[in-house]
This record gives sequence, C-alpha cells and structure tokens, in this order.
Amino acid sequence: MTVRFEVETVIPAPREKVFDLSLDIDTHVASMAASKERAVAGVVTGVIGLGEEVTWRATHFRVPFTMTSRITELDRPRRFVDEQVRGPFRRFRHEHVFEEASDGRTKMIDRISFDAPVGAVGRLVEWAFLGRYIRGLILERNRYLGG
Repeated sequence: MTVRFEVETVIPAPREKVFDLSLDIDTHVASMAASKERAVAGVVTGVIGLGEEVTWRATHFRVPFTMTSRITELDRPRRFVDEQVRGPFRRFRHEHVFEEASDGRTKMIDRISFDAPVGAVGRLVEWAFLGRYIRGLILERNRYLGG
C-alpha cells in the first residue's frame, strides 16, 4: 500500500526565496545534520535543476542509506517534484508546492507518497512507522527553512 501525506508550513519569506532554498543542496544538508545526510554524487552543492540528480547518503535507525533522486518537474517558483531513481524504497515521490500569501509569507506544501521496500512486512512497517518518521524529517527541514 502506498503511504501518502501532506505537510503545510508557512515561512516568513518571499516565495522565490523559499523555492530556491528548497532546491539548494547545501541548505538541505544543513537541515538534515541530525542524520548526517550528505550529497555524495551528482549535484553535490548549490541549486539542483530539472533533470538533474543527487545521491544522498544518510544514517537512519543506525543504518546507512543511499538514495538517488531526480528533479522530474520544475515550474519556478510554483512547484517542483523530486523522485527516487535508485534507493531503498520501491517508489518515493515528493511534490513541493509554493503559494504566495498576501502578507509576503509563503505557504509551502509538501506532498509525499512512497511504497516501502519489501512485501507484507514492508507494508506493515510503512504504515506503522515509516510514514511518521518521514513526516518528522519533513517537519525538521521546514523548521530550518523557516529560520
């Protein structure tokens, strides 16, 4: 079964700035310091663009993970999508949407959908644990973006 969830965050910055920060590899690395996530191949610093890939290495649950993502859709400054092309999930898709608020702030919407790695055990894990864990990572990144 596919896990889907959405996170909305209001950030006190203009949409273009939030959009660009969300595509910035260095900002992502800084926001994920707790898991020691780092870019090890592809675009490893600066802003990633349409069709480009980054390979991430991180430690979660004391286990090292490697995942390569590609920017598959990009409409600056409204939205972009990154999707796993290699890694631990059967499928992982993250849609980032940026809406302007009338007060100069940005409403950022993260839409995540993924399928866990393996069979029935994987489906149980994705529902019972992995969805909450990934939501927590998104919230941590968004807190960092919000300053």
